[in-house]
Order: sequence, then C-alpha cells, then structure tokens
Amino acid sequence: MPTILITGATAGIGKATAYLFARHGWNVIITGRRADRLKQMEEEIQSLTNSKVLSLCFDVRNRNDVINYLNSLPHDWKKIDVLLNNAGLAQGLSTIQEGNIDDWETMIDTNVKGLLYVSRAVMPWMIERKQGHIINLSSIAGKEAYPKGNVYCSTKFAVDAITKSMRIDLLEHGIKVTSINPGAVDTEFSLIRFKGDAERASKTYKGYEPLHAQDVAEVIYFAATRPPHVCLNEIILTPLAQANTSQMIKKAE
Repeated sequence: MPTILITGATAGIGKATAYLFARHGWNVIITGRRADRLKQMEEEIQSLTNSKVLSLCFDVRNRNDVINYLNSLPHDWKKIDVLLNNAGLAQGLSTIQEGNIDDWETMIDTNVKGLLYVSRAVMPWMIERKQGHIINLSSIAGKEAYPKGNVYCSTKFAVDAITKSMRIDLLEHGIKVTSINPGAVDTEFSLIRFKGDAERASKTYKGYEPLHAQDVAEVIYFAATRPPHVCLNEIILTPLAQANTSQMIKKAE
C-alpha cells in the first residue's frame, strides 16, 4: 500500500485528503498541532477503512520538532510516496503599512519555512528510493496579489518559486513536484485569518458557492495517481463565481 504524509491534516483540505486517500487504500501519516483531532481522525479512519494511520502532533514552524518527529518514524513509514505540504494560513487583512508584524512572522514561518523544514526531512528518503511526489498546497494568491493580501500573497509566491526550484533540483532523482493553487475554499481559513471572529469570517463566502475541501482533495488525488511518466506541474482551480483573486460574482441578497 502506498503512503502519503499530510501536514495540517486536522481540518479543511488536509483532513478531506486524508480520508479520501485512506478510502482508496493508502496508508496515511497525519500531522498537525491539535492532538485531540489527530487522535479522533486516526480512530475514525481505521474504523472506516483498511488503511494504516500514524498521527504526529507537532507544529511545522518548530524545526527541531519537525526533524525529531519525522526522523523517529519507523523504517517502513519512511517509504513516503507522496508528501502533501498542506499546512498554511493567513492572519489578518491589513494594508502593509498597518500590518501586524507578529502575523507576518506566523505566516512566513508556517507557509514558507514549515514547508521547507518538512520537505528537507522527507526528500532524502525519496531520493534514496528514486521515487516520490511532493505536492505543495499553494493558492491563486501565489499567482497574483490582491488588496491587503500583501504578506500572505508573498508567502504563496514563495511557495510557487520553491515548487519550481524543487522540480528542477529533483528531476534527476525521478521525483515529481506539483503545486495545487485553489481560489476561495470554504474551510477554517477565514476563521483563522480573522482570529476566531465567526461573524466576520462567515461573510467571506456569502452570495456564491465557494470550493469545498473535498473538491480540492479530489484534485490532489488525481494529481497523485497519474501514471509514473506523467507529472502535473501545477493546477489552478476556482469556484465558477471567481475569475481571479479580485473578481467575484456574488448574488444579491
């Protein structure tokens, strides 16, 4: 059975992806910061499928924890076929001159450095086996900026550049590298951006149907299951109502 490692697996796209791959017979390594959710997911997936599940509770921003937890994986679990770098977030929605520096650091540490830490730990195992697939969950915000998106957009532009560089550097080792770039997805994204303000977050998706976590998970699964000679370099997907980061058709209430 193939194995996928998913960061940020306790909600949204990461969670939907874990269940989808497990239903298709993949063993899954799920990581995240919320131990209770990881434990619940582990138990549910094992009760619903025949897949093996291993949960690791750590924050991708903590380099030492990333290294220690991943290096402590049992040998067979290190045979990772797909790494999904899904952990990421946005915090705040301010002009750059009014931005909260703590928010900036959280986004940079999670979206960029966390992705690098996890990838750096896993890539040598893939190189040794001469196979593997790294899928980086980016955003259309990594293709074009939008008002007050400044640092969040910058981190996703960085993910785009890292993904392209990975593809070049890992080409000789037979490792695929893909970026998935969704538009608006109804997950905890807005709730986290607005720091728990549910009323403000709920307005984000009013007037149109956004993407759902399952929609993105299915695209990730499709990318991961192409024939060995096929690599989907990048996929951009949006809800029908969205043309780009700034243009959205919403129905009048």
